[in-house]
Amino acid sequence: MGFGVGHRNRDAQPREYDADLMAARNDFDSNLEMAGDEKVRLPPSPITPPTDALKQNSDSRLESTTAIDPVLEKKLVRKQDIRIIPLAAGIYLLCYLDRSNIGNAKVLNHTTGHDLLTETNMTNYDFTIALMVFLIAYALFEVPSNYFLKKMKPSRWIAFLMFAWGTITICLGAAHSYAVVTVLRFLLGVFEAGLFPGLVYYLTFWYKPEERSVRVATILASATLAGAFGGAIAYGVGHMNQVHGLSGWRWLFILEGIPSVISSAFVWFGLPDFPESASWLSAEEKDIAAYRLSEQGSHGDSKSMTWEDAKSTLLEWRLWCHYLIYFGISAPFSSLSLFTPSITAGLGFADLRAQLMTVPPYAAAYVVTLLVSWSADRHNARALHSAVFSLIGAIGFIASATLPADSYSPRYGCLIVAACGSFACIPPLLGWLSSNLHSTAAIGLAIALNISMGAPGQIVGVWIYKANEAKKGYPTGHWVNAGLLLFVSVGCVAMHGYYVWRNRRAAGTDQPRFKY
Repeated sequence: MGFGVGHRNRDAQPREYDADLMAARNDFDSNLEMAGDEKVRLPPSPITPPTDALKQNSDSRLESTTAIDPVLEKKLVRKQDIRIIPLAAGIYLLCYLDRSNIGNAKVLNHTTGHDLLTETNMTNYDFTIALMVFLIAYALFEVPSNYFLKKMKPSRWIAFLMFAWGTITICLGAAHSYAVVTVLRFLLGVFEAGLFPGLVYYLTFWYKPEERSVRVATILASATLAGAFGGAIAYGVGHMNQVHGLSGWRWLFILEGIPSVISSAFVWFGLPDFPESASWLSAEEKDIAAYRLSEQGSHGDSKSMTWEDAKSTLLEWRLWCHYLIYFGISAPFSSLSLFTPSITAGLGFADLRAQLMTVPPYAAAYVVTLLVSWSADRHNARALHSAVFSLIGAIGFIASATLPADSYSPRYGCLIVAACGSFACIPPLLGWLSSNLHSTAAIGLAIALNISMGAPGQIVGVWIYKANEAKKGYPTGHWVNAGLLLFVSVGCVAMHGYYVWRNRRAAGTDQPRFKY
């Protein structure tokens, strides 16, 4: 049989089986917390699954004491994917639409004087400040948000965030001054801050480390999809300029905020929280989920993070190397997200056509991101994939910076290359970090810290594309992004080498192995 109730005579072992299994899990969790570097064995248990389903070896470490039927495990993972990943990707797509549409609003209908800057009396400097305050709020509220996600359940917390940021986006459509835009952008950062680190943390409740990267990629790739949709939507909404007396940019905020508000109700009732409480999983599938994540995943009923857990995470220097690498990729990520409409407008595309020409770079980046993440997971080579594609992104930016300003077609091609490289290396970086966190209690803190470190990088990204360099092709922005991507590439190679060295030193010992 496989490890599962469905293949076992459940009548012969009725409800006592579930009670015994839960008791065994609780004992195991306690032993795991206390064991340190000592060998950990499952406690004595009345559960004795048949040998072809759950093979046990009392002389091995925990990770080899339990072998789940791969067919049943694959079926469970597929079932989880269908229920979780499309919904999570859709949530992030809406979040990213509402975050980045201000870049479209800046240039939408500017030739008729009905753009965001003109109607709110904002300068380019004011616009940059409005972008920056969003990122400040984003950095401040990412870490506490993950705490509330676990405390309130993912479905409740994420639904609340969606309703809040959707409402604020709609309100942006009514803004008439720089002060109002800035305050609303700060509030938008407060409520959007918790989503991405929350979703990455949420996946640890359902998936093993080696399964997360491609799923994080699917979710993150929806940001590039949002960029493509955002450009197409802005192109269409631009034709609504002055409909019912509202400018196109106001319609853009209103029409892109409404879906988030409506969808929050579906998330409240439809997003599954934890495997232990999922009504659509059978008892057999819950057993499998519990065993397969018993050492490397997070749990809805696991202990809360203690100060010792937090201190250990905060003082782990190698994690700060991951955070610095993520800082490096964040500037290209944010600058492309916010300034692609401005960059395309400087490539000979006027007004609404500039909005439409933002679609191909994002569409290409979406496909490349998914393929790179799939390959990184398949070959267990997340560090090297991130290193290679950050290098490719750097080459795209260097070429953009060195080509003549009027070489529109070549520079547009370089923009596509830069976008593909910049976006594609992010999911493997996140999967690489989460697979090297050896304390499940503090995993939420480490993930949130990593993404929070991206906020300073994103702040850099909003300042480097200077309006007074538009006619020159924004060379400063391209050179800074190229330099940061080269730093990311070198950092990935260095950390890869360090982990290889550590694993060789740990050979034959009980020390945890690092993944790369």
